[in-house]
Parts: sequence; C-alpha cells; structure tokens
Amino acid sequence: MSAYLGFDTSNYTTSIAGYHPQTDRMCQIKKLLTVKEGEKGLRQNDAVFQHIRQLPELAEQLLSGYPRIAKAVGASDRPTQQEGSYMPCFLIGASTAQTVAALLGVPFHRFTHQQGHVAAALYGTKHLDWMDKPFLAFHVSGGTTDALLVEPDAEEIIRCRLVAGSLDLKAGQLVDRVGGMLGLRFPAGPALEQLALQASGTYRPRFKLENGCVHLSGVENQCRRMLDDGAPACEVALFCLMNVHAAVQEMTKYLLHTYGDLPIVYAGGVMSNTILKEKLTAEFGGAFAPPVYSADNAAGIAVLTSMR
Repeated sequence: MSAYLGFDTSNYTTSIAGYHPQTDRMCQIKKLLTVKEGEKGLRQNDAVFQHIRQLPELAEQLLSGYPRIAKAVGASDRPTQQEGSYMPCFLIGASTAQTVAALLGVPFHRFTHQQGHVAAALYGTKHLDWMDKPFLAFHVSGGTTDALLVEPDAEEIIRCRLVAGSLDLKAGQLVDRVGGMLGLRFPAGPALEQLALQASGTYRPRFKLENGCVHLSGVENQCRRMLDDGAPACEVALFCLMNVHAAVQEMTKYLLHTYGDLPIVYAGGVMSNTILKEKLTAEFGGAFAPPVYSADNAAGIAVLTSMR
C-alpha cells in the first residue's frame, strides 16, 4: 500500500507525515524546535540548524512502522501564496523532500505552509469536500492573523487569498509577549490558557476595523499596565485572550458580511485555545480542527500532495 509524504519545517516545528487516502490513515511525526528559556523566539539560522538535525530522526521514526513506498512527496517551501513570501527554514524541508522524491523516482510537489494549515484543518474536521467550493479560513499563529478567502485552483488545489488581518502585532506574538510578561516559557499559548481559566473577570473589548483589519499592539501595552497596577496574572491572561477573541470575532463578522454565508474553518496554533474555540463556535458555528491538525504540521501537505 503506497502513501503520500509531506514535509513541513516551520519556524518552530519539524514535521513529516504520511497519508493513505484509500484508508484515510494519517501518520505524523513532529518535534518542536528548542527555544532557550527567557528567549522570545528563534533566529532563522538557529531554526535551520535544528531542522537539519531533527529531520533524519523524525524520518526514521515515521518509516520504522510505515510502508516505504511513496507515490509522491510534497513540502511547504514558503509561508504563504502572497508574492515575495519567503522564510529560509522552509527550504530545509523542501530540499529534503525533493531529494527523497528524486531518489524514489516519484513526483515532488511544492505548497505553502498556509495551504498546509488550511488543508490539515479541513482533514481534521472531516471537511475536505470544502475544497471544491469557496470557503473562509482563519490562519492565526505566531506569524499570522490572516483571514482568507479560499477558492479551488486547478494547479494549486486551493488558493488562499488574504482579505483581512492584523496590521501590526500578530495574535501569536501577542500571546507570547504577554506570556513573557507573566514569566511563562515560550511558546506561551497553553500555559496562558491555563492561567486564563482561573480568572473571574468579565472583559468585552471592542475593535475598530479598517477594511476588515485590526490592530493588536495596543493590547500588549494594556496588559503591561494591568500587570504594573497589580492585576493578578490570571486576569491579565484572560484579558489578552478576550482581545484576541474580539479581534477574530469582528473580522469574522466582516467576512460574512462581505462574502456571504460561506463555511468557515479556523486553523493555526492560536486556534487550539479552548476558550477561543468555545466562544467562536457558539457565535459562528465554524469548524475547528483538533490541536494536532491546528498547530504547525505536515499532515495538510501530505493531503494536498495526494490530491495533486
């Protein structure tokens, strides 16, 4: 039984996946890159070095209990489909995947990290059929707060068109910076959520939209003031997440008003947050992938490779 392989080497995760469309079996191995305690991220050269070290280990793990016959190999080679999109860390996975394809004598296909996120979220929510028609998607992570109009594409499978987003700080950056204020280790998302679940305050922030876009940098300053004024860490954490919710909420309303009542899928590491998921699901009924298919992964790349 043959598989389709996917590689994704993002700024914080090394990931390899194998997908059997006939049985709908997905096997994925991934490993976070190491960020030193007290630091807020990784330089590209550090990320590249860690991917080079981790890829062989992950490949051995994946293939140890997996058929070694591949029909095609795919990889993410850049962050998004926007012109000029580039990040060196993705070239490690793409070059490795292309080498594997050449050695196996099978086709090699290039996609973007963002396409992979959207495809993985659809796979995780059992909505791959959405790719046959336009739908809306959110990709909310450390590097993006993107609202996308996604449409079928004969060559690319799906084309993700950026139609709204954050004009300054991204949601994941905000979460990690506020987490840093509170002494949480990077990446701070899971720990910040656990803190927020202990809070009792009620926060209903409102955002002004500029053609569907929001600003998040002011939220960081407000969190800093709350902390300086003696607010408990859990209340600062909840205030931060309620602002992320309000931003995504207003952007969703804008998209639905502008593009009509299209299906919505929420993807990206920030969308793994259970507080955000509960509120947005109640308001809009959008599809949320399980965390393993919402955070950075190669599963979506493997699915897209099979479809290509």
